[in-house]
Amino acid sequence: MPKEPLSFSRLAEELIADLRGVPLNVPKRMRNRPTKPFAPLIEELVVKHRVGRASPEDALREHWPELVGSANASYSHAAEIDPRGRLLILTSHAVVRQELFMHRETILARVRAVPGCGHVREIFIRFG
Repeated sequence: MPKEPLSFSRLAEELIADLRGVPLNVPKRMRNRPTKPFAPLIEELVVKHRVGRASPEDALREHWPELVGSANASYSHAAEIDPRGRLLILTSHAVVRQELFMHRETILARVRAVPGCGHVREIFIRFG
């Protein structure tokens, strides 16, 4: 297994660059971090962003007409669930927004019944 090259202090790097007459193109505040293998990094990103796996938002989009009614579903959609458990609903019509706002407790109870969405605490409704 190849040995990692020795790392010098910032001052030593500047002195070597000055001695060789080569400009040091590294910004003063930049930190040098060790190189990581690519495969574990990709796996970490796949897990974090749930690539190839069903998400709670996908389940909500499948059941959306049953949750809010078919008339309201054509003018609204579930956008995202943030880490705090707040569901963002985007609407394209003011009347639908008001209707969803008036029935938000009922909608919240229905959303919590969808598999994977039991952690939703609140509903926010916006134009969008």
